[in-house]
Amino acid sequence: MSTLVECVPNFSEGRDAAKVDAIVAALCSVPGVALLDREMDADHNRCVITIVGPRDAVAEAALRGVGKAAELIDLTRHQGAHPRIGAADVVPFVPIEGVTLEDCVAIARAVGEQIWKRFGIPVYLYEEAATRPERQNLENIRRGQFEGLREEIAAHADRAPDFGEPRLHPTAGATVVGARKFLIAYNVNLNTPDVQVAKQVAKAVRFSSGGLRYVKAMGVDLKARKLAQVSMNLTDFERTPIFRAFEAVKCEAARYGASIVGSEIVGLVPKRALEDTADFYLQLENFDPHHQILENRLAAVLAEKKTAGLAALAEPLLAAVAAPTPTPGGGSCAAVAGALAAGLGEMVARLSAGKKSFAQHADALGGLAEKFAGLRIRLQAAIDHDAASFEAVLAALRLPKATEEEKQARQEAVELGTQGATEIPLEVAEAAAHVLDLLGQLAPISSPAMASDLNTGVHLATAAIRGALENVRINLDSVCDTTFLNQARARADKLELRLGEATPVGR
Repeated sequence: MSTLVECVPNFSEGRDAAKVDAIVAALCSVPGVALLDREMDADHNRCVITIVGPRDAVAEAALRGVGKAAELIDLTRHQGAHPRIGAADVVPFVPIEGVTLEDCVAIARAVGEQIWKRFGIPVYLYEEAATRPERQNLENIRRGQFEGLREEIAAHADRAPDFGEPRLHPTAGATVVGARKFLIAYNVNLNTPDVQVAKQVAKAVRFSSGGLRYVKAMGVDLKARKLAQVSMNLTDFERTPIFRAFEAVKCEAARYGASIVGSEIVGLVPKRALEDTADFYLQLENFDPHHQILENRLAAVLAEKKTAGLAALAEPLLAAVAAPTPTPGGGSCAAVAGALAAGLGEMVARLSAGKKSFAQHADALGGLAEKFAGLRIRLQAAIDHDAASFEAVLAALRLPKATEEEKQARQEAVELGTQGATEIPLEVAEAAAHVLDLLGQLAPISSPAMASDLNTGVHLATAAIRGALENVRINLDSVCDTTFLNQARARADKLELRLGEATPVGR
């Protein structure tokens, strides 16, 4: 099963685009990792990067991003409105597809340990990955920021990191790593430069002070814009939606004579969150976002087509086989089975090579994948070659035979065509036998979760050999050249013996 994990690292740099570019490049240097979003804020002096990819690839990408940030960011010279304790300040992992929140906890803890080992940066675990209840909340870990933590980390046991020695990295500080559900970073700007107003509003709306259940909030001074901001994290937007947070801030700000001049979303937001907000403010009746929003409906229709896509791709071949024509026939079908077997082997090898638990076999898996790919292409070509070889026999049988010369020419053409129609399925059977051997080599170094795919490949390869040999045997009955006949039979007999040894893997 494919896995998708989102990582949203926050770095203490929001003013130097070149440094942010370098960090993004490091994050995206791992194959399979895609950049979804990047946000820079000069007032906060902070950037938020969103990447996604397979779990092991995203973990390695996060490590490279932390390392690059440690090279480029010096917290002893850093100033900004947003609290921070590290160059790579926060690194959360979010489950997207094929992984659970518990899986992301394991990823976070493994990455945290590696950050200390590779870069000498102490790590604190937060949210679901926290090892102490008081560290679930990020604000508790970040209390005092870089400067305060630098003084307290060695003196107070409760401030010791989860990974590493009780000392901060001289310039990169510490990093907080965790696992969480999807979070919306949502900021509301007030028409006042008085940050105390924003702090009072934040206190009223955040859960830790008795406010909204899934809201974390703080007041921030946007000096460059001469505004105060209520900066929020919505940790469960389905239970505390954006519009509820907005209305709460609006109501509390009015108590201090302030109003809202704008709001912003930092990073990505689920479409569902905006749909709910539109529904609330427009007071729509009987609104069904799945069917009434064009993009949602279009996506659903395209998904239905995609589901049917494989059947649509197979339909021409299946129709050609079913048609009342001599070709494509059994030989082509045997080649199809062999190509499918090779494709399954290639898939299992490539997926296993991407798993951290099989890193020691990565080179061997990569080599097997390339061999499977070569056999797949070879067997795929044989689908047409087999049909063409039999068409050549049919064409030879249609040659004139009125004279002795014509009869001789016809006989030679039929013999040549029959040998060709025998050689192609023999090659198919031998290629399928090679696929079978490679599947056996792949079994002990690939993921056990894909054993059913391997076994399906074994059965398909076996069917390919059997089917191809059926075509070999029937064609040999018409071959006159004894040398070719004996050599072909010897090859076929060897393949028959190989069939008797074929067994499903892992049994």
